Amino acid sequence: MTPGRVEIVEVSPRDGLQNEPELLGTEDKVELITRAIAAGIKRIEATSFVDPRRVPQMADAEAVMAQLPRLDGVSYIGLVLNRRGFDRAAAAGCDEVNYVVIASDEFSRRNQSLATDEALAVYDGIGAAAREAGMRSSLTIGAAFGCPYEGEVPAERVVEIAGRVLESKPSEIALADTIGVAVPTQVTGLIEAVAARVSDVPLRCHFHNTRNTGLANAYAAIEAGVGVLDASLGGIGGCPFAPAATGNIPTEDLVYMLNRMGVQSGVDIARLIDLTAWLEGRLGRQTPALLGRAGNFPPEQRRA
Repeated sequence: MTPGRVEIVEVSPRDGLQNEPELLGTEDKVELITRAIAAGIKRIEATSFVDPRRVPQMADAEAVMAQLPRLDGVSYIGLVLNRRGFDRAAAAGCDEVNYVVIASDEFSRRNQSLATDEALAVYDGIGAAAREAGMRSSLTIGAAFGCPYEGEVPAERVVEIAGRVLESKPSEIALADTIGVAVPTQVTGLIEAVAARVSDVPLRCHFHNTRNTGLANAYAAIEAGVGVLDASLGGIGGCPFAPAATGNIPTEDLVYMLNRMGVQSGVDIARLIDLTAWLEGRLGRQTPALLGRAGNFPPEQRRA
């Protein structure tokens, strides 16, 4: 059943920029986030608290958080991969933290230097610390639809991971197609299986458009009852530790689809188009998103 409203989590400041060769300055990141808020985005993955030697694009995490406006109803998410990252995110004033557990051991070791079971143990401590600090914590299951090193990831493996984190009381569980291999039937089946296991924990989905199935998968997730989707302005992004990584689903293209479906998101599509044009100027290249090139439909009527 199609929900009447879908919440969009804007991930371009983190997942978008982390794979860009062009290093944006702190002021540009703050402007990107501020303008996304002006377009109606209420949840934003603002940065990640990771080793700057591995992800230099996120070296200014604290500086970005220090300059962001504090507005009612707006929540800033910090990605963390260990307890030190959580402590940095809490000290910087993040409203939420997002922790990633990769569903396959080999990818998990390359991404976090931990096997999957070890990464789950780390989340136990982070979840407890977040609750004590009064912060939301979400758990993203990465490579939930396929792994670049181990191939197919059984749905049973993802369901098992989702069930194991329930004791850590995550505010939300996200299923991530980290390398963009999922197809809609797989999305529907996995959401149904995980939802049956985690019952009352809300689900979020994170799709990459590596093989041009991202928006189709987003539609499948919506039809399966998921009410929160990650997206990135211009469709930029990708995991630095996944071979041939390409971008996320574009926020503006997703909002266009939702609008035409009659699903509310609270996001101003014209502002998104303008913001992506600004971002392209900062990056010095055209982004993968299509809406800015094709234009909205129906076209806005010009005033006489």
